[in-house]
Amino acid sequence: MFSDTAIQLQPVFAQWIQNTHALAPGATAPGATASTSLTWGGGDLVAVGGKVALLPIPLGTADFLVHHIHAFTIHVTVLILLKGVLFARSSRLIPDKANLGFRFPCDGPGRGGTCQVSAWDHVFLGLFWMYNAISVVIFHFSWKMQSDVWGSISDQGVVTHITGGNFAQSSITINGWLRDFLWAQASQVIQSYGSSLSAYGLFFLGAHFVWAFSLMFLFSGRGYWQELIESIVWAHNKLKVAPATQPRALSIVQGRAVGVTHYLLGGIATTWAFFLARIIAVG
Repeated sequence: MFSDTAIQLQPVFAQWIQNTHALAPGATAPGATASTSLTWGGGDLVAVGGKVALLPIPLGTADFLVHHIHAFTIHVTVLILLKGVLFARSSRLIPDKANLGFRFPCDGPGRGGTCQVSAWDHVFLGLFWMYNAISVVIFHFSWKMQSDVWGSISDQGVVTHITGGNFAQSSITINGWLRDFLWAQASQVIQSYGSSLSAYGLFFLGAHFVWAFSLMFLFSGRGYWQELIESIVWAHNKLKVAPATQPRALSIVQGRAVGVTHYLLGGIATTWAFFLARIIAVG
């Protein structure tokens, strides 16, 4: 009785919704026919209080190079972690890893002094490369936005970017990153000690010390520190002020753990102070 070829029961309301969205998207969903973001293009910009918040981002050679750096650091990080998982218990080089445990410093001279092959060492190295990958992303975003997006707009509609569009020309060389990004933009945090940004300057200085302190654990061998401690103990014995305990240097594994902790925390705090002082000063 009821069919499309007999007595029809049309879903009028559902058809009306379909037709409305198909024929008049501008009335119900203004962004449906637009791009998902202004950054893809289109020529429009978003300005708030005379400050440019968002506009189409031009891409060029510099972005091509930095994108490949992103790909490299991400791939190296994933490769280290994947290798650590696949060879956690054994490998052709060291088939008895499972017997050596989660972490072991080196495999001795029997295999040529093989080091950094334990599962813990892959976590250790993966943390370094993860930090490197994220740092490049943050640096790229900050400089690119200041160069080509963020800025001020005049009454005539002229946009003046914070760094004047220098990313495309300067970021293609290492000296450009050092000169026009790190050094040029660090002036606010370096000169902040007599201003309201002084707290960031102190964080910047202290975090640099913590970061540099990590290199002492990462680059110096355990034997050096053990002999240094023993020489200090010898001096105390000569002065009859020897402690009741016998101090020992950190093991290689412990030194790496302490070193990478200081490295990451110091680097994160340094970067945090650098960017906040910069944006607050120029914003």
